[in-house]
Amino acid sequence: MRLMTFAAAGALLAAQAAHAQEATLDLVEPISEYKIYVSENVDTLVKNTTEFVAAVKAGDVEKAKSLFAPTRLNYEAIEPIAELFSDLDVSIDSRADDYEKAEADPAFPGFHRIEYGLWEKNSTEGLDPVADKLLADVQDLQGRIESLTFPPEVVVGGAAVLMEEVAATKISGEEDRYSHTDLWDFRGNFDGAQKIVELMRPLVIDRDPDFIKTVDENFATIDTILSKYQSGEGYVTYDNLTEADRVVLAAAVNTLAEDLSTLRGKLGLD
Repeated sequence: MRLMTFAAAGALLAAQAAHAQEATLDLVEPISEYKIYVSENVDTLVKNTTEFVAAVKAGDVEKAKSLFAPTRLNYEAIEPIAELFSDLDVSIDSRADDYEKAEADPAFPGFHRIEYGLWEKNSTEGLDPVADKLLADVQDLQGRIESLTFPPEVVVGGAAVLMEEVAATKISGEEDRYSHTDLWDFRGNFDGAQKIVELMRPLVIDRDPDFIKTVDENFATIDTILSKYQSGEGYVTYDNLTEADRVVLAAAVNTLAEDLSTLRGKLGLD
């Protein structure tokens, strides 16, 4: 009886391994497509950061302000991959709260250090080395991504991670606290999550069409909400939203994040 139990356990493990291997093989094509998407975004990030840094170093405060949010958009879209390189993520995207002396700390780097100078000081004074380091970091990110093998669980799980991050911290407006350009970041996170779902759709729709229908509806809800705040080619500043507006947005983001948290399991990656 005990031998049969061991045999049954062995068969179960073999079946699970075969299932996992099959799931991984199914993901080869969508992950390859996702890597193209990430590479295109990081290429645009480097191009836009080059222009942003040039404006900062030229002392052109207004131009630098106009480039800040659209430059960050591409970084936000690929955060699940960018965050695999924690040293670069800290250098590019950390907040003043992460440093002992906050904004006054000379170690405070990246986008948000420049954002602070542009909006709170209305100046680019002292930002040249910060800008140079930012550009070097995004170029480094570009090179690292080019040689990276994308982990399937990170790619698939990234859809939920992007929405969970908005729900957990960004909805309060803490990220772009000086410029209030948070809605641009939300759009980047939203687009990145939607791209992952789009690529995984053929693998999920036959297994769980109701899930795809629900997720599509939730994406449409958030898209409609964000569209309300469009202004020109971008968005109104986040301080224009009332507390009630933020509650509505948070509810939609939370609902989508909860649904997307099951995507890995549906693809056999849990």
